[in-house]
Amino acid sequence: MNTAAPPYRVNELTPDPNVHFDEKIAQSYLKYAGMLVARGYVQSSLGGMVIRAPHPDYPDGVAYAKPSAVSLEEMTRDDLVITDIPYGRILHGERPTTVGHQMNREILRLRPDVNCVIHLHHDETIAFLAAGFEEIRSTSLTFSYLMQKPAHYLPASLNVEEDVGPIKTFIADTNCIIMRRHGFTVLGRTVSECYHRTNVLVSEVKRNIIVETLSGLHKTRPEYLSKEDMAWMFSRGDDVVYPSVVTARQSS
Repeated sequence: MNTAAPPYRVNELTPDPNVHFDEKIAQSYLKYAGMLVARGYVQSSLGGMVIRAPHPDYPDGVAYAKPSAVSLEEMTRDDLVITDIPYGRILHGERPTTVGHQMNREILRLRPDVNCVIHLHHDETIAFLAAGFEEIRSTSLTFSYLMQKPAHYLPASLNVEEDVGPIKTFIADTNCIIMRRHGFTVLGRTVSECYHRTNVLVSEVKRNIIVETLSGLHKTRPEYLSKEDMAWMFSRGDDVVYPSVVTARQSS
């Protein structure tokens, strides 16, 4: 049975005068892009970040993204493009998006709670897994409280940037996709949360490298948190990271 062809093609130019360029979102995008660059996470024009913005005409909102052939290091306000989420048509701007934007859009489509996705080809993550380690273990409390879901690992043979189909099978249960030989993709409800989750993941990778190196030198056994302890912390992340303000009781 043939399925109907989608009404729009990826990167099809369909300017929408009702989609207005939001300067505050652009400023936030450039601010966090600069912070990622300053931490040494960006090595090329590949990888990127997407921010979702609500829009009354688009049930999934719209996505602010960088175009292809421009790195987060080089980004300017004028480089940003706005796309819809289901099809990837360009609603504002004239340059095509990267192949990775297809993955980002699918994540946003499937996870309405997520409003930012950061995808990076992080050196230490790629190297650590290429060295034969099967997973990134947790040495600290901060990873689980901030990430709030376990990482999902993809084999090197699976590229969900080009084929987004498998994403629906796991995305509900993770906020972090580890892509062997590729890098990682981190999800957040806000740009700030996505950025901090990226930082805590990078820190955990570095801690793993240090722990394994020192344990090897001293012939000691690395101490990692158990999956049970991590699951307990995943479920309590908001209470620790985003505690609510308690209203003082009025004296009678």
